[in-house]
Amino acid sequence: MLKFSDLKFKYREVAGYDVQQARHDFPNGYGVSVCKGKFYYTNRNKPYEVAVMKGGDLCYDTDITDDVLGYQTEEDVTDILRRVAELKED
Repeated sequence: MLKFSDLKFKYREVAGYDVQQARHDFPNGYGVSVCKGKFYYTNRNKPYEVAVMKGGDLCYDTDITDDVLGYQTEEDVTDILRRVAELKED
């Protein structure tokens, strides 16, 4: 099972802010984008924002969420990774 510690973060610029982003695609066609940076919905104690992806695009119609998940911890991210990996292929 993929865990937060398995993610590889890269720096990139978004709207003038430097952020860290990791992306992972699962065999079921879904994936995640995990970001850390002050541009995103984060704070000091919950520094990550997670988006569910499908086919490389944002996906807003899963049982996990209908939006981007802000204010996540490393443990939260690991749980989201598990849940996305378990989604059924269309």
